[in-house]
Amino acid sequence: MPVVISGTNGITNATWTTGTRPSAPSNGQQGYNTTTGQLEIYNTVSASWQNAGTAGNFYTASYLVVAGGGGGGVGGSRGGAGGGAGGLLTSTASLTVNSVYTITVGAGGAGGTGGSTTPSGSNSVLSGSGITTVTALGGGGGGNEGGSNGQNGGSGGGGAGATTGFSAGTGTSGQGNNGGAGQSLSASNSAAGGGGGAGAVGTASSTGVAGAGGVGVASSITGTSTYYAGGGGGSVSSGTSASGGLGGGGNGGSATGTAGTANTGGGGGGGATNVSVAGGSGVVIISVPTANYSGTTTGSPTVTTSGSNTIIKFTASGSYTA
Repeated sequence: MPVVISGTNGITNATWTTGTRPSAPSNGQQGYNTTTGQLEIYNTVSASWQNAGTAGNFYTASYLVVAGGGGGGVGGSRGGAGGGAGGLLTSTASLTVNSVYTITVGAGGAGGTGGSTTPSGSNSVLSGSGITTVTALGGGGGGNEGGSNGQNGGSGGGGAGATTGFSAGTGTSGQGNNGGAGQSLSASNSAAGGGGGAGAVGTASSTGVAGAGGVGVASSITGTSTYYAGGGGGSVSSGTSASGGLGGGGNGGSATGTAGTANTGGGGGGGATNVSVAGGSGVVIISVPTANYSGTTTGSPTVTTSGSNTIIKFTASGSYTA
């Protein structure tokens, strides 16, 4: 269609799709691309079609993706270590109108059992058309007295306390931090390290004193500043067990630790008995301009508003259609 100029109806441009653009365009030739929803102009210098400043079929959203935290390690006569926090990723993305974005919320890792490796948390994922898939890695499980190091993950699990102290797990750059090492001590009160948090490393243990979980990271994506992804605290059977990191990290205990808080990605606290606790499940939160919010979701997220934005909080897996 040629350009049509009307005194009452404005300008009507030629239309095409990305696949049916003119094959031999001239410099300055313009038209409306129905694939992208943008007015575009051909530039012979760059030999390309350039958008003419229209918003198109896209809008910008903010996101927070937090994976499940690692389970707390167990002891016996010595200390089990704190689980590492789930990986945390936050940024913005350009969503394509009418496209479906899939959300996977990772579970927290189950607590450890003596003589085996403590389970790590599960990944949380945000994926869909036009965006790079966002994958936050599950937090590493805390070390057990029975013979395991802290596991690697979004944040690393702490190392167990034992006759030979166990090393801590390694965190993932950009998502979390390392756990704290366990103490090497022949006595029954050797202490375990804390799990790493999204904001800081877990603390290494010392004689009779367990290591604390690393602090998480505060986000105001919901309109209220809230901490997520704190590491679990380490434990010791006779001494001072440690607290979990701010952001849902469970506390270590001289008997049983406390679990990571649900939907924070906090690591589970270590225990000095063979009763274990899990890491906290993850969460995925998307904030979109209310003017663009479609209202189409699956998985029963919690939907609220803050200022000019609509907040979609997924505590279980689901989807959002932009």
